Amino acid sequence: MKKLLVLGVGNILLMDEGVGVHAIHALQKEEWPENVHMVDGGTFTQDLFHVLEGYDGLLVLDIVHADKDPGTVYIFDEDDLVKNDSQRLSLHDIDLLDSLEMAGTVGKRPRMRVIGMEPKSYTEWSLELTPEVQKTFPHFLNVARKEVNRFLEEFKED
Repeated sequence: MKKLLVLGVGNILLMDEGVGVHAIHALQKEEWPENVHMVDGGTFTQDLFHVLEGYDGLLVLDIVHADKDPGTVYIFDEDDLVKNDSQRLSLHDIDLLDSLEMAGTVGKRPRMRVIGMEPKSYTEWSLELTPEVQKTFPHFLNVARKEVNRFLEEFKED
């Protein structure tokens, strides 16, 4: 059975920077098939390749800086990130792409997709998301649920 890793990354101490981790915590409370694993990656994405072992899909939840309105939700395939240097996923994207490359050298490389949200504040200290991001947070979770199901459907087709 093919497996999916849903990885929330970010720093919950820096307001919207932690949206991916907040999302994982919310999604972990829900029922998921046994081949879907929800993991809080925090800010540790360096040398994460060992965590990726054995997965066919990787869905990353993070912030994205694309100069749109705070709370804007984005979906990127890995190719979108590699080809478009103007899309930035906070500080974690480079480490994640490196970890994917390393996973490929030691074994199977999962297919990655990213769901990101435009932050309003990611430098101020607070455990709370900004009101703009809080307002869009339920939509962010719904997009994540749909992408999990999309991966599961793609697994059936493979």
